[in-house]
Amino acid sequence: MSDDKPYIGAIDQGTTSTRFFIFDKKADMVAMHQLEHRQFYPQPGWVEHDPIEIRDRMYEVITHTLQKSAINPRELAAIGVTNQRETTVVWNRKTGRPYYNAIVWQDTRTGDICRDLSENGDMWCFRDRVGLPLSTYFSGPKIKWIMDHVDGVKADVASGDAVFGNMDSWLIWWLTGGPEKGVFATDVTNAGRTMLMNINGLQWDDIMLRKMNIPASMLPEIRSSSEIYGYTDKNGVFGAEVPVAGDLGDQQAALFGQTCFDVGDAKNTYGTGCFLLLNTGEKPVQSNFGLLTTPAYRIGDQPAVYALEGSIAIAGSLVQWIRDNLGIIKTSEEIEERAREVEDNGGVYFVPAFSGLFAPHWRGDASGIITGLTHYASRGHLARAVLESTAFQAREIFEAMEKDARVRLNDLKVDGGMTRNELLMQFQADILDVPVIRPKNMETTVLGAAYAAGLATGFWKDFSELRRHWGKDRTWTPAMSSGKRDALYKGWKKAIVKSCS
Repeated sequence: MSDDKPYIGAIDQGTTSTRFFIFDKKADMVAMHQLEHRQFYPQPGWVEHDPIEIRDRMYEVITHTLQKSAINPRELAAIGVTNQRETTVVWNRKTGRPYYNAIVWQDTRTGDICRDLSENGDMWCFRDRVGLPLSTYFSGPKIKWIMDHVDGVKADVASGDAVFGNMDSWLIWWLTGGPEKGVFATDVTNAGRTMLMNINGLQWDDIMLRKMNIPASMLPEIRSSSEIYGYTDKNGVFGAEVPVAGDLGDQQAALFGQTCFDVGDAKNTYGTGCFLLLNTGEKPVQSNFGLLTTPAYRIGDQPAVYALEGSIAIAGSLVQWIRDNLGIIKTSEEIEERAREVEDNGGVYFVPAFSGLFAPHWRGDASGIITGLTHYASRGHLARAVLESTAFQAREIFEAMEKDARVRLNDLKVDGGMTRNELLMQFQADILDVPVIRPKNMETTVLGAAYAAGLATGFWKDFSELRRHWGKDRTWTPAMSSGKRDALYKGWKKAIVKSCS
């Protein structure tokens, strides 16, 4: 890489905000900017975003980051993109206008569609094809809902004007020119979250497309996670032609940013939701314990690498919920202070099944509940139950992964905003009975997108160079007796049963 391009950029389009980062060759952050976008809840269980607002937020964070850093866009070797997965946009390729708001991954409106698609009520009937259960989580049923309920979409699908993308496709299309010349593409990690991609062939699956009555013509081209897809429009926000060369769904990007390149490497990201991924190598491993089989990444022409994933819908967003809806805390950071007011949960458990339960249960009919309330319970006990719910859910997934992969996981790499909560991290180590390791650079998601773009353009040479950038910041070791651990987990299991009854 020539010295006149000493930086690399990456866009992180998340559930609540959009960020743009610039990194140097040492993978150190040079500058960043972040802006939130609105959340729409038009009906119970419905969650939407405005795609135009998100596109404009992307432009704004790029502009502010470049201004703060005083970096010329021509000094950027490439741009990577990482994104909230499954969030679904259908738009007109001639005008660039969405037909409807983006339907967010948490949205549950497609429950009836999923049940109708099942075979004899078996929600895992297409697992061998797509590695996933029929669930409101994924993009395919959301596309079908938009086609069935939004005026004009079916006619424009038939004429070839209406197209679909997850957020990566939507943003890459605009970055590279939009209606005039935008590149219409996705990568294997995002395509793998639609229920429309064959997990073995890594191409759109004809049977799944027929099942949902979705034509292949409205879907983006499936590419690898690390290659040059196109160049930014020189008349656009960068004012220059910069290669767009990395594309990873956010949780796969975090796995990549944590340099989990070897079979058996695992990470857990604590964000809006919670997502634990385990690298399983070049062959997909089908789960018998409620986990998802998903592409982890594909670098250029190399074989794809797969992962097992356990997804938790509600983690950090539960902290926001008790802040905004109950007023128990004034800021999200205050949750740890409140939880430290008590020595334990006082018998209180909080199952945050606001969108049903994801892995390993996959119960769309589950309800959020708080159990164990007595006169003794205080705001501290409730705050502690909120934090512990994330750790309990992670343990359920951790155990399922060990059974599916037939390996013992000796530690867990963690990242995401909630890892700043030391009480939660210690409890996670205690309830798992393994060390929990936080890296020096916790921005692993956006760093993974930067790594993918950097490998595609020669900014970084290979995996060994990327590994040298990873360093350990803090390790939490288990300090709980086995008897207490078992008793707490037994209480959680009882709460789960009540949530599903």
